[in-house]
Amino acid sequence: MRTSTPPATTAGELSRRRRFLVLAICCASVVVVVMDISIVNVALPAIRRDLHASVSGLQWTVDAYTLVLASFLVLAGSTADRVGRRRIFQVGLAVFGLGSLLCSLAPGIGWLIAARALQAAGGTMLNPVAMAIVATTFPGRAERARAIGVFGSMSGLSLALGPILGGALVDGLGWRSIFWINVPIVAAAIVCTARFVPESRAARARRFDPVGQALVILVLGSVVYAIIESSGLGWTSPVILSLLAVAVLSALGILGYEPRRADPLLELRLFRSVPFSAAILIALCALCGFGAFLFLTTQYLQDVRGMTALTAGLCLLPVGVLTTVLSPLTGRLVGRRGPRLPLVVAGAALTLGGGASIWLSPATPLPAILAIYLLFGIFLGTVNPPITNSAVSGMPRSMAGVASSLASTGRQTGTTLGVAISGTIVGSALARGGMAFTSAEHGVWWLVLGLGAVIMVLGLLSTGRWASGTAGRAAALFGEVDGGADLEPLPSADDQRPAADQPGERMWSPGSLIPGPASSRRRSRARKIASVPCRCGQNWAYRPSGSGQRRSGTSARTAGASSTSISSRPRSTSASTSRVSPRCGEQVT
Repeated sequence: MRTSTPPATTAGELSRRRRFLVLAICCASVVVVVMDISIVNVALPAIRRDLHASVSGLQWTVDAYTLVLASFLVLAGSTADRVGRRRIFQVGLAVFGLGSLLCSLAPGIGWLIAARALQAAGGTMLNPVAMAIVATTFPGRAERARAIGVFGSMSGLSLALGPILGGALVDGLGWRSIFWINVPIVAAAIVCTARFVPESRAARARRFDPVGQALVILVLGSVVYAIIESSGLGWTSPVILSLLAVAVLSALGILGYEPRRADPLLELRLFRSVPFSAAILIALCALCGFGAFLFLTTQYLQDVRGMTALTAGLCLLPVGVLTTVLSPLTGRLVGRRGPRLPLVVAGAALTLGGGASIWLSPATPLPAILAIYLLFGIFLGTVNPPITNSAVSGMPRSMAGVASSLASTGRQTGTTLGVAISGTIVGSALARGGMAFTSAEHGVWWLVLGLGAVIMVLGLLSTGRWASGTAGRAAALFGEVDGGADLEPLPSADDQRPAADQPGERMWSPGSLIPGPASSRRRSRARKIASVPCRCGQNWAYRPSGSGQRRSGTSARTAGASSTSISSRPRSTSASTSRVSPRCGEQVT
């Protein structure tokens, strides 16, 4: 009996049952990786007592994990495209499992922080690679959109449910159990991956960018270290000033070096799209606010109010329940109406939650506390789907993986900064507890309130016609620079057309170019996807000439040196098309 899938197996040859087994394996990987961001928060008081950790030690216990995730997500995705996704996925599972085991055995806070960094190194090989595996396993457009929706919902759900599961484990088995529980899950995932997941690679993988990678690590590491250690050393300390100078110089190095590379680690041209740039900023603000909320809340409930870890986790149940209910509903709303309303609702909920938290005290009635946590649940349940949608909206499909990875990097960076900033603001008040702690929290809650207001403003600015136009122009720029290609509407989770049986259906993966039709796929004719935004919300496709394919429109516009014909109907319609959207009458130019 064979124990692994031959590399020759393709997504189109997999049965429906096996495709959903692959999806389950990938979802399990994202659950353990993302849950380990939040599950450790509820264990921080027990870790502090057992390992005699300082506030900065607790901050690094969380941030060592999220910092490594933020630094290496893009690198892991491009490496998997080149070496093989299943292979890197299995390596990531093994490293993550080893890191989890070492965390559970850590004799001191330094060892725990080092093991957390190793654990995160494995985690970087799981999330982006799992996303690529899911995308290539489901070749049908509608089926793929639904699978990606399920996969994406696991992230917010895991983040919200982590404290609840962590509380049960800490009370029942001790804080070390939150780490060793990962080991059997990872072992089962490794076996199932070898048995059911087919190997796949990108038609054209992005090349390794060592200079860009080093600069990113310097920027993130220097900023986070400076923030965390500033409470002990002071902002005017030579060490802190030197770290900030390194961060500034590294950022300038990124701006100067990355545009000159053919395959940069950070594709700065993406930032010419207002929706994409806003999505990254929203991800930073959103997860910065939620990271600060989790870091302080679990300690407020246990150290100030004297709750057990399990009771504290159950108090966060409103966040988990609302995230579970609202995430899929928000995804469908974004698919139909766009991201504006969910972003405004998320920003308003975070603003109200931060403002209401200012009034928390050691004697605040529990129903009032739970009502505040409902606001944070509404926020988390409505903010994640529009971030991903805005990041990839109107982008060439060849860049969808890079855009999605950068959005994930923004989330991890935001969580890292939220923990670093909140711990620095609270400082020594954490050990004193009581009114000293709740008074010190006020600065954090004002910050959270401000972050919510920023999300509302960005949600309004990034979803108008002007912003959509910048996304279309950025997509056209990639078409010009990369040689142009056949372009088509980006898939939507609400698109129920059975596209898998259509001629020329394309299979893609994050960070790779789109090959030609399945019957005549050639690397030399890899094709780019872009779109023109329309008033009705549909991204209508256009097709630069010179791609070697039949043109489907009757009118053209110039884009640099290439002329472009506009197709104003979805690609499942084979009739002749014009430049006028059939849905709303908008002229698509």
